[in-house]
Formats: sequence, C-alpha cells, structure tokens
Amino acid sequence: MKVIVQRVSAAKVTVGDELISSIGRGLCVLVGITHTDTEKDVEYLSRKLLAIRLFEDTAGKRWQKSVKDEQLEILCVSQFTLYHRLKGNKPDFHLAMQGDAAQNLYNSFLKRLGRDYDESKIKDGKFGAYMQVHIQNDGPVTVELESPVEVSKHSQTKVNNSKEIIQPECTSIDIDK
Repeated sequence: MKVIVQRVSAAKVTVGDELISSIGRGLCVLVGITHTDTEKDVEYLSRKLLAIRLFEDTAGKRWQKSVKDEQLEILCVSQFTLYHRLKGNKPDFHLAMQGDAAQNLYNSFLKRLGRDYDESKIKDGKFGAYMQVHIQNDGPVTVELESPVEVSKHSQTKVNNSKEIIQPECTSIDIDK
C-alpha cells in the first residue's frame, strides 16, 4: 500500500460539476492499493499518516506537529495509478488491486483513520469515479509513504517495496566476530 501525502491549505474533489468533498488546512492523501495488500498494510499506513510531523509548532519550528496534533482534516482519494509499471511508454496497472477487493480495503483504511482519529475529519472522494482533485499544496510539502518490506519466515526471502522477491545475500550471521 502506498500513499502520496500533501500538506494543503485547501483541497476538494469534484465529479463533473458535483462537489464530493472538501477540506481546509490539512492533508490530501492519494491512496494506492496493490494486489498483495492486507489489513496489516492498512494499520501501518493509517498509524504513520496520523503520526507524521509535517506541520510547524506555535513557535514556528518546522516538522513538529502531526495532523492529529493540530486537529486538522484529511482528504483521501483512491488512486490505482500509483501502482503502475511502464511497458514502453504505456502504463500498465496489473499490480493494482482490482474492483471490490480494492474498494473494501480502501474503505477499511478510511474507517481505521476515523477510529484512530476523528471520523468527522476524514473525507474522501468517490471510489472508481473519474474525479477532479483540486489541491492547494502548502509549502509545497509532498511525501510518499509505503507499507513496509515483508520477510517470509519460511524461505527467508525478502520482498522489496515493489513486492518483487529478492533472495537474501546470506542466511546466517556470526555475531561473535
């Protein structure tokens, strides 16, 4: 699971001429879900998103406060295109989770944020719709967060952030040296 987090002065989502959601100062979060994501990824990224310090404190010192500390809003927008791979010059999205499974995990992410923070401060776009996302980036500040690398206990193979399997360089470590 991957999110692109933007600190914003304001953000809104429209579909055609219809306003779907809008926020003032806070975070606009583009959410990508890959086919191997689980509830563990949802838990990890919701925790990180609520804790990341992208705001200044009252003395003006940067990178001191989180969205939760400041009681600000979060606008989440599902964006399967975050899991693209280029085939020549054409994007391929086969790594993105499809349909109902993606929507269920995305909704789980929204519910987790609401549970761990304040449900009234969590807004979202319209899953699967062709949306216009209007972002007034503050700073600009944009960061990417991705759920962690997984390690299979049975084969001791590592899985990198793109979920490709990489064989370990060694299988044992001599800690006495």
